Amino acid sequence: MKKTSLIILIAIIASLMFSACTMSASTPPPVTPTTNLSEIARQATETAIAKTPKAGNTQVPEETEVTEAALTETAAAVVEPTSTPAPTQEEGSTDVVTEYPVPDSYTLHSGEFIFCLARRFNILPEDIMDYNGYEYGTLLFPGDTILLPPNGRGYLGDRALQYHPADYTVIYGDTLYSIACLYGDVDPRSIAAANDLDIDQVLTPGTVLQIP
Repeated sequence: MKKTSLIILIAIIASLMFSACTMSASTPPPVTPTTNLSEIARQATETAIAKTPKAGNTQVPEETEVTEAALTETAAAVVEPTSTPAPTQEEGSTDVVTEYPVPDSYTLHSGEFIFCLARRFNILPEDIMDYNGYEYGTLLFPGDTILLPPNGRGYLGDRALQYHPADYTVIYGDTLYSIACLYGDVDPRSIAAANDLDIDQVLTPGTVLQIP
């Protein structure tokens, strides 16, 4: 009986030892995913929503400020066709003066005298005096009629007494005739035409006239 019990005990021990050999020393802990799949889907959705611009919050590109310097540079780069400038009289020149025909006779106005007419009509003053029988010192008055020689010699020297074209400010007592004499070679009719005036128009002191 004891022998049978011993055999059974040995068989149980052998069975236990065999089972221990077939089992792994330890069982690894279950693997828990660090992030749930539903959590990943939620985060991806929130990220997409955050990157999508909302209605009314759409950014509009800022307007580029156009500076004055940029406009100037742009304008300078554009070459506009220009018209041919009209010829102008050289500054200081008195060559371009309207020449009126020399009359056979001329009636003096206030402020005019023999040398004034000589410069205006380009006649030697001695020839005017000789043609009219005048002597030096002969007094002449407004309203006197002077004969102008048809074949008189040209004036000697500079006919212009003052620079022109120029501006002239009228003073009391001025007439277009007396102003013309101040410039020497200018005809009063030219001053009247340049300022759209009548030749015998009364001038107002302070008026600025263009002298051609």
